[in-house]
Amino acid sequence: MTISRRKMLLGTAASASLAAIGGSLALISDRSRAAPAWSLPAKRPFKVIENTWIPMPDGVRLAARIWIPDGADAHPVPVVWEYLPYRLWDDLRWRDDKTGENLAPYGVAFVRVDIRGTGNSEGVIVDEYDVPELTDGVKIIAWLAKQSWSNGSVGMRGISWGGINALQIAAMQPPELKAIMPMGCVVDRYTDDAHYMGGAYGEQNMGWGSAFKGDMAAPPDPQVVGEHWEALWRQRLEATPAILRTWSTHQRYDSYWKRGSIATDYAAIKCPVYVVDGWGDPYENIIGELLANLKVPRKGLLGPWGHIFPNLATPLGLDWPYEEVRWWQQWLEGIDTGIMDEPMLRVYLMYEADSQAFPDEVPGRWVAEDVWPSPRIASSNLYFDAGGRLSPKPNSRDHIKYVGDKIVGLTKPQWVYGRPTEFEQTPDDRNSLLFDSRPLDHDLEILGYPIAKVRVSADVPVAQIAVRLTEVTPEGKSWLVSYNVLNLTRRESMEQPTALKPGEFYDVELPLYMIAHRFKRGNRIRVAVSESLWPLVWPSPQIATLQIALGASHLVLPVRPIPAREAPFSIPVIHAAKAGNGYANGVHWVKTPLPTSPGAQMPTRDASGRIRYDREAQPTSTFVSAVGTTTTTASSRIIEITEGDPTSCRMELDHTSSWKRGDWDCTIQFGGDLTATAEEFHLKEWVVAKKGDVEIFRRETPSTIKRDLL
Repeated sequence: MTISRRKMLLGTAASASLAAIGGSLALISDRSRAAPAWSLPAKRPFKVIENTWIPMPDGVRLAARIWIPDGADAHPVPVVWEYLPYRLWDDLRWRDDKTGENLAPYGVAFVRVDIRGTGNSEGVIVDEYDVPELTDGVKIIAWLAKQSWSNGSVGMRGISWGGINALQIAAMQPPELKAIMPMGCVVDRYTDDAHYMGGAYGEQNMGWGSAFKGDMAAPPDPQVVGEHWEALWRQRLEATPAILRTWSTHQRYDSYWKRGSIATDYAAIKCPVYVVDGWGDPYENIIGELLANLKVPRKGLLGPWGHIFPNLATPLGLDWPYEEVRWWQQWLEGIDTGIMDEPMLRVYLMYEADSQAFPDEVPGRWVAEDVWPSPRIASSNLYFDAGGRLSPKPNSRDHIKYVGDKIVGLTKPQWVYGRPTEFEQTPDDRNSLLFDSRPLDHDLEILGYPIAKVRVSADVPVAQIAVRLTEVTPEGKSWLVSYNVLNLTRRESMEQPTALKPGEFYDVELPLYMIAHRFKRGNRIRVAVSESLWPLVWPSPQIATLQIALGASHLVLPVRPIPAREAPFSIPVIHAAKAGNGYANGVHWVKTPLPTSPGAQMPTRDASGRIRYDREAQPTSTFVSAVGTTTTTASSRIIEITEGDPTSCRMELDHTSSWKRGDWDCTIQFGGDLTATAEEFHLKEWVVAKKGDVEIFRRETPSTIKRDLL
């Protein structure tokens, strides 16, 4: 993230003080005119092919499910596909069904493929977004284009892994790939994904790495692959690598992370791109960068949800088939749907933080920008001032000291899970260096990347800096708006970090996560500075004391003037109702339970200062009636640290998954355990497999890894 974030374009033509920004400007988009009339095609029946083998040149067969609209053999249709390591036969069948049901009735075939070595596909997988996966993807696209029911035009969609490999495969320029719709994706594998947040070791490197081992080691289903399923399973188990060691060894932005990072060459993508995400998902951060750097036809959309498809989001989601089918008709069928006459970027501008509104809808409105970066977004500087003030002008030349011996980050414990992912911020604010504005005399709206520009020194060679932007109510409640963290040894380069010289000041820029937010009149803007955010990132090797230069340090807000009216929002909105379902005035109301974050919990703290997240999840079983399989998952997590002792940090994650149908009974246990001294990481990983009650495989891998300015 940070490499690309330093290049973020805010589209700012001028700087203005906070006091100079305000009022309503009637800046109305030319594109707010009515788009050409378009509506979803009439629904038609479709068929589902439960399993098809797609052959690869090396003889490996990949498993696929296919949804084909009726009549496609006589009148071929466009094809959209999704490509994941998450089992299509059982675990994600429900979600794939929803996607197929959103596309096939409207004349778009949908294909879901298991990546080689996962689900029911043959072969092995040894890393994420590996060369075999991407090479297979190009071959799959060519195969899809040649099917009798295909018109030869292929689109690619997906969220998270499926969005990430859609971008990477598009950069390989398969000629049949005409457009993509990536969601929750990344452009830089090192900083954007669940690995190194601002060049600091992320908790999600452990969280995701321990879970990914289960995707690599899970068995295929004999119902699909036949009697040799166990041989295929054992092949996978033997191939499952110590993936956490791999990721923990590559601590710099080296060639390992650059491969597959499209930020190294945006021009490689030649097809149209529609990128989508929610504000509650850290992957949303790259949408502005994609729109700014791609040169192809492109669109972006950000809503008030998390790491989830827009049609599955609650309590406020979108009737997504309307928008998605429109996109595919535009680029896979050559129909002018008017979608490209509408603004490039549409976002939900939030009037409250998600955690403040939870469990209700986040209040706000949909806004639009014709282009991104937007020329009407203006920079507003707020300077760190004496007395903990944020001032429109740089008044002070003093320095202020901050000792990083307190744990900060407990109100933002999760990087990505569900809703919400944070709490009211006051407990962390008490242990941070705070700068507050005066109460606002008008509503202030921002859209883009707030930037903390800080002149800072440290008394140790390795230190971090974290900045949280919050909104403070008259009652003193502090609600998170945006944040980020930077390993200061990566201040100039993620590729070639350099140790800090104790006592020497450095000017660093820390772009915060992209956001659209309204600060309410009467509330205050707060900047909270700390040395780290735990448990989001691993602590520095030693307690660091930071010196911040006031006056030279400031916050840059991307201020969006409030127009007299906004461009119309064309996508039907789905609201969750307390009771009943209905439809009126273009709005759907659906009775839906609200999801909560499984990691949104406050830790325990004992008398010795030991802070601990301790979760022992009860096994959860699901009967997949379509295939007769019962799947069961369980996980435990221990994340702990003693305040004042950064080398006491420990993260242990253990997972169990099982699949049972009749006498087919398979279980895998997998996880990782990480501790560290000031000089080294000590890591242990494991994979254990059982057939029934009999253990058939066990591998435990200990590793000692030198900390590289981390």
